[in-house]
Amino acid sequence: MTTQPLHPDTAPPAFLQLAGHPLRWRLLGELARSDRIVLELTELVGEPQNLVSYHLGKLRDGGLVSARRSSADRRDTYYGLELDRIGYLLSAAGGALHPGLRLTPPSRDRTSIGKVKVLFLCTGNSARSQMAEALARVQSGGAIEAYSAGSNPKPLHPNAVRVMRDEYDLDIAGYTSKHLDAFADQRFDRVISLCDRVREVCPPFPGHPETIHWSIANPATGETDDVIYPLFQQTAAEIATRIEFLLATLADRTPSPKKPRSSHDRPQ
Repeated sequence: MTTQPLHPDTAPPAFLQLAGHPLRWRLLGELARSDRIVLELTELVGEPQNLVSYHLGKLRDGGLVSARRSSADRRDTYYGLELDRIGYLLSAAGGALHPGLRLTPPSRDRTSIGKVKVLFLCTGNSARSQMAEALARVQSGGAIEAYSAGSNPKPLHPNAVRVMRDEYDLDIAGYTSKHLDAFADQRFDRVISLCDRVREVCPPFPGHPETIHWSIANPATGETDDVIYPLFQQTAAEIATRIEFLLATLADRTPSPKKPRSSHDRPQ
């Protein structure tokens, strides 16, 4: 019996070659938990900054990681995962090997989440965190008990109200901006900052909740509301995507799969 040799052009998908490097895989794992700056990543993976920056550049060139200049310190850059793209590439890599290996999204059964208390923070509590609060409540089917606050509260932005109404059929016109001190004594399961500035001043909360950072640009750039409305649409869409992936994390109660036995495992 003969076997056919692999076609000379057959090669692992570029995604596997890019993500399969041990350090790059560790960096992706850290960024799956929270957006980070280079200094944080060097401490987490225990490697020098020049090496971490080099591999981040590779991941960014491959479209697996995005980079955005920090609004708190313009010398820093926040890196985050391109979640939808990585999900697509993972599925495509499995399908390239065998159709039966194409991945399916994890279950997001809201009933398996249980009640989770989450606080969303940004500077003004006038747009990003308010939209996140509303979207988290609805997308989770009420499983997430969501709140929002800011370090320097400002009135709710009209475009935040408009985009929630027009794009998601949600009415947040009655929401009020709150200072984060109003929640200083409350316990949360997760505290999620959506603004680089508020992350720098975020106080500790009782019970040491998991802290997560989503580095999302402020859509309120100071231009007229009609001009910047597309930025609010983009921001709302990014927050909605991030919350969907958060729900997948909260609903993940599946134990690690057992390693299947092969012919090499059989007793001789």
